[in-house]
Amino acid sequence: MARWIERAAGLIGDNEKYLTELDAAIGDSDHGANMARGFAAVRGKLAGHPRDDVGAILKTVGMTLLSTIGGASGPLYGTLFLEAAKVSAGKAELDRGAILQSLSAGLAGIQKRGKAEPLDKTMVDALGPAIRAFEGAEGVSLAEALGRAAEAARQGAEATIPIVARKGRASYLGERSAGHQDPGATSMWLLLRSLAEAAAE
Repeated sequence: MARWIERAAGLIGDNEKYLTELDAAIGDSDHGANMARGFAAVRGKLAGHPRDDVGAILKTVGMTLLSTIGGASGPLYGTLFLEAAKVSAGKAELDRGAILQSLSAGLAGIQKRGKAEPLDKTMVDALGPAIRAFEGAEGVSLAEALGRAAEAARQGAEATIPIVARKGRASYLGERSAGHQDPGATSMWLLLRSLAEAAAE
């Protein structure tokens, strides 16, 4: 888990400009900077953090993102990690079932907080397909299953391009939001790609 967050911080930092460009088309042009700042802060917080409780690690991530990422993304990403932390509290490691539970709890928390449904053009459109792909990846290694989840998230993010946004800042644009990839779904894909890469190490 700690390796995942370290990778995520690097990948999101590398893609800060890309995420900002996506957000400039349909949002406030700050998603990349906000996400990069939040995960840089998380990286600092985890530097000396104990590694024996996955739930404690995820809770620290969630609380840090809540306090450092502006706009809607802070509460939503914070909720993802805080809900996952509840499932994994006290566990020194996570098996496949616990990872699935954690991601599913995170998705439920995001949907409850943001009131978003599939095809609303949000991060749900990346995380939902990823969870389904992970759950259906039977008979393969954990790294392969997470790789399939990350690929489903990528496809889900790209599938937001033709959608008219129904939630978030992009929804203010109405029909003009179509034709642009959702930045939140894209950062969710990067997060899940980092998880797959960490598992493959």
